[in-house]
Amino acid sequence: MSSLLHLAAALDLPGIPDAGAYVELARLAERGGLDFVTLDDSFARPGPDALGVLCRVAPATRRIGLVPTVTTTHTEPFQVQAAVATLDWVSRGRAGWRIDVSTTEGEARLFGRRHTAPAEALWQEAGEVADVAARSWDSWEDGAEIRDVATGRFLDRDRLHRVDFTGTAFSVRGPSTVPRPPQGHPVRVVDATDGPARAVAARYADVALVRVAAPAQAAGVRDELRERARAAGRNPDALRVLVSLLVDLGDGEHAAEPGHGGGGPRPTGRGPLYRGGPVDLAELVAVWHADGVTDGFHLVPVEPRRDLERLVNGTVALLQHRGQFRTFYPGSTLREHLGLTRPANQYAVPGATAATGGAS
Repeated sequence: MSSLLHLAAALDLPGIPDAGAYVELARLAERGGLDFVTLDDSFARPGPDALGVLCRVAPATRRIGLVPTVTTTHTEPFQVQAAVATLDWVSRGRAGWRIDVSTTEGEARLFGRRHTAPAEALWQEAGEVADVAARSWDSWEDGAEIRDVATGRFLDRDRLHRVDFTGTAFSVRGPSTVPRPPQGHPVRVVDATDGPARAVAARYADVALVRVAAPAQAAGVRDELRERARAAGRNPDALRVLVSLLVDLGDGEHAAEPGHGGGGPRPTGRGPLYRGGPVDLAELVAVWHADGVTDGFHLVPVEPRRDLERLVNGTVALLQHRGQFRTFYPGSTLREHLGLTRPANQYAVPGATAATGGAS
């Protein structure tokens, strides 16, 4: 596993369209040195477009990774990959993409092109979109842009490649309209809690999120994901597995009741919930990571402003003081924060084929 502790937080502000509020929270998270922030999105409820909001946040921040949710259902894969690549350019290499699917008939009716499908089929399609996105990002080799005024050459056509991908529900010819992103491949994130998503996470994700309430559960899912990644031909050490918890830091420094805080998270209808104080949370984070059951945590504040502030100024500050979490960013890109290498271009490497699109 990665020996470094990785921490991320959600920026979700239901019903708030003001970009300034997201900028404020992202800057707070960046002050704490968090690896990345996520912003959820869904066609099933009203709210601002997550990717658009984080494109606004990007120039107002300097180091923190920015990971919007973008569904692969009802959207066009070619446009999705281009939009995520654009976020990577706008943020100078700090973009991620939380891959999700749209499962309800109500969401399908918004588009009117097809009915919903079983989760297994939707996640199979999501895997294909993740695959074709990697191929599209690689369709421009590094240095393909010449921009030579003297000769009038803008591109080296020999460094552009057609994708020619046909999936179960779409096809993409390529190449992309956006040059290869600064990170090569923006970081792909998948919530691997539910079964149908795990195959996609193991094959394509750089970061897998798991919503579990006990260390043994976290260790079991992490071992399964790593073994699946190995079976898919990947190096399992290139997959970061983070436990995702709801956090309610409004109840003081100690556990308010059994099952909370010092007693550990408890299952709820929204997912595992930690309720207690920042000190107890720091203990939980440190112990679970030291025991090797997780590479880190993705924390979802119940009260965004209050809980994120207590997380950064309390939990993170304590972990930093103890030498258990970094006090500065080791690089400038999200991949560098996570200790992940920049992927080789599958079209430029001798002997490589497009089938390697899932490897990172």
